[in-house]
Amino acid sequence: MSTASTGTPRIAVVGGGIGGLSAAAFMHRAGLDVTVYEQAPALGEVGAGLVVSPNAIRMIRRLGHVEAFLDKAVALDVGWEFRRWQDGRVLSSEQMAGRCEDLYGERSYVTHRADLVDALRCAVPEHLVRLGTRCIDVTDRGDTFELAFADGSTAVADVVVGADGIHSVVRNHITEPSPAEYSGMCAYRALVPAADAPEHFRRPVQTLWLGPDHHLVHYPISGGNYINIVAFAPAGDVVDESWSATATVDELLAEFAGWDSRLIELIARADTPGRWALLDRAPLQNWSKGRMTLLGDAAHPMFPFYAQGAAQSIEDAAALAQSLSDNPTDPETALAHYEAVRRPRTTRIQELSRNRKEINHLPDGPEQTARDEALAGSDALADSAWLYGYDAELEAGSAVAQ
Repeated sequence: MSTASTGTPRIAVVGGGIGGLSAAAFMHRAGLDVTVYEQAPALGEVGAGLVVSPNAIRMIRRLGHVEAFLDKAVALDVGWEFRRWQDGRVLSSEQMAGRCEDLYGERSYVTHRADLVDALRCAVPEHLVRLGTRCIDVTDRGDTFELAFADGSTAVADVVVGADGIHSVVRNHITEPSPAEYSGMCAYRALVPAADAPEHFRRPVQTLWLGPDHHLVHYPISGGNYINIVAFAPAGDVVDESWSATATVDELLAEFAGWDSRLIELIARADTPGRWALLDRAPLQNWSKGRMTLLGDAAHPMFPFYAQGAAQSIEDAAALAQSLSDNPTDPETALAHYEAVRRPRTTRIQELSRNRKEINHLPDGPEQTARDEALAGSDALADSAWLYGYDAELEAGSAVAQ
């Protein structure tokens, strides 16, 4: 008899990044039987900074261990400060301190990815995470699944969750993904020690510089000890999607030649930049098949222009745990419910993020002037209620109740 038939399905989460650890944390909190299988020999996170918006911190807070995380995260006073590429003129500025709490009950933070991973890891007992287990195949045995790992070991589960990123092994057993398309863009990421950065850049502000075919974002992380830089530029011959690929500071400087001298000074003090191609993938038509499902980048890879990649993985995890907890004896129905709740929302964010590329990179001219005027006249924080006011657990549970 399958363990699933007894009401205690054994859940295998493939991937121990932000999405996988979040899933394990919420499932453990719900009393579900979960194990994470992570290919790396130690938990960590490649990359640098990310935004933890109210819809994400609302979920994280329920897992506990949030105070240590908040000690290292930087609460934003200004959530979006848009500046013109040429002279740094402020196009618009969105005050968040105080107002964000009033609207959404939480502040918005910027943090190092590793600090978020540490907070999530604290919410998952160590024995529930198996490191050094790179999943290479999943076989449906009827009542159960057998997971095969690169080291020759195997594991058995009743439910399989693919949290294994854009090159997901699990996804290949669920659906045929749309082929990745060349976006024409690449992204750079780099860190600057705050002590080396001009004082202007140390403010608790998320600043976006907009210019022709390029834009650059910076904000402080790690308790204000570093300035995180993320920049976007034409890809040229860059086609490598790996986060471990690098460029040089001179190459990054060349992309922003002629921009405001203060920005050039910041870039010049950066460490070795990472550089990767941004590939475009259409939203999947389905995430789930029987007792297998996907979350995070495995389900909905998105351009980073809405800064929602990590947040949507966390939302997925909370909604999935809620769905399985509400219907543990019928995981197939639970997974279908999870997908029905989550897929419309993530598809919307994927599509909005894709469209933002054209808006951010307009050449100087009438369209750029109209964009800048629209930025100055908008109330972006209030207009983001659909995004920041969302409660993934509540939505998943309410849909069951209906």
